Amino acid sequence: MQHTNRSHQKPASFLLMGIPGLEASHFWIAFPFFMYAVAVLLGNTAVLLVVRLEPALHQPMYLFLCMLSTIDLVLCTSTVPKLLALFWANAAEIAFGACAAQMFFIRGFSAAESGILLAMAFDRYLAICRPLHYGSLLPPESVGKLGAAAVLRGLGLMTPLTCLLARLTYCSRVVAHSYCEHMAVVKLACGGTQPNDIYGITAATLAVGTDSICIAISYALILRAVLGFSSKEASVKTFGTCGSHLGVILLFYTPGLFSFYTQHFGQHVPRHVHILLADLYLIVPPMLNPIIYGMKTKQIRDGALRLMERGSAQS
Repeated sequence: MQHTNRSHQKPASFLLMGIPGLEASHFWIAFPFFMYAVAVLLGNTAVLLVVRLEPALHQPMYLFLCMLSTIDLVLCTSTVPKLLALFWANAAEIAFGACAAQMFFIRGFSAAESGILLAMAFDRYLAICRPLHYGSLLPPESVGKLGAAAVLRGLGLMTPLTCLLARLTYCSRVVAHSYCEHMAVVKLACGGTQPNDIYGITAATLAVGTDSICIAISYALILRAVLGFSSKEASVKTFGTCGSHLGVILLFYTPGLFSFYTQHFGQHVPRHVHILLADLYLIVPPMLNPIIYGMKTKQIRDGALRLMERGSAQS
């Protein structure tokens, strides 16, 4: 396929390049992504079904987990179908509106996931440090409000970024990426992109930075409380309860921040490494989150086993 670089004030569509330098391997690279996507769909759907069908799991911790699984499904389905079409069928063209929508969903729901992780840290803090007031401080109706606030904040932060993108004039249609990543699209603009750059970095840093600081404070307070427990067994059980959440937090923030800041400042990192990291960030954490919670949380494991036994009995 030949890609043109003529000036387009507002192109009707863009052409996704995939992973520059690895075009010959696109067909084979798609297979692990397909398997990861299947694992994302099965794992997160299983979490939603287990929590939905087990009344004992209708508690804030598991309701937040359902929100996390829903966001992971959105992130996966926003990117993987087009990525597989690009790698397997060379379907490089994507409409301008579809590209803007993909970017909006990826950025917006990534910020929303950060907010949900903060809400989960707050839930663990109340359960461990304020157990007598847990029910009154976090009633069931507050769970939905916290989840809605996280989603609205994430989407609200990304709305101006999408509007700024629509106002740019573009000199090329060829996006050097496998999906519509914000910086890859902004680099195609003819004029100054400073407002986009400043707002994108500021919004991401404020949202993720604020959330990560608050999460760190919550877990510092939890650690202090746990170390004060007189029972070693209680301490181990509490660490086990929080371990899965900490694993998910590290899995979300570490590669995400690395990918984000190398896109902006990592000029010496090879481009195909940038793009592979960005692709994997959107699919590996959503794939591993249900596994981590399933392995570390007894209630989820037991609920999944009961669900499978029920299905076997009916068949």
